[in-house]
Amino acid sequence: MAEPAPSSYAGDEPFFKALLTPHRSLGRTGFLVLMGTMLLAWAFTAAIFLFNGAWPIVGFFGLDVIGLWLAFRLSYRSGRMREEVSVSREHCDIRKIAPSGRSVLHRLNPFWCRFTVRRHSEIGITGMMVETRDQRVPIGAFLNPDDRESFAKAFGQALATAKAR
Repeated sequence: MAEPAPSSYAGDEPFFKALLTPHRSLGRTGFLVLMGTMLLAWAFTAAIFLFNGAWPIVGFFGLDVIGLWLAFRLSYRSGRMREEVSVSREHCDIRKIAPSGRSVLHRLNPFWCRFTVRRHSEIGITGMMVETRDQRVPIGAFLNPDDRESFAKAFGQALATAKAR
């Protein structure tokens, strides 16, 4: 009789899972409205300069629109990064996924994990890290302060639960 796969053991079932993603305040519709407004403003201003014979200014003025589009493009690309965190009795898995899709998995023993939080008196949590004897894994660096607080509380409780079981 074959032995069951390790993932079928009850101790290996994650009892805590979190998907951490960076917040983007401007969605696709808002971006299209903003860029449309910028293009209309550019066209109106460019027409004024063009009719007054200052045609070289039109090209330079268009650089603002291109720069804004490029900045948002880079921002949305960095928004594709994420971190998948799960805690079971036997593993604390932290998978970091870059905007390019490249993934790095950190598999730690929750019994030996120490969750450290750096705080600032006015801001709140400024950094979170999961540490073992030979590894340090920063986590949730892109989260806003409120999300850091709620994640730190839930993740800290999950590690305590894993150690108590």
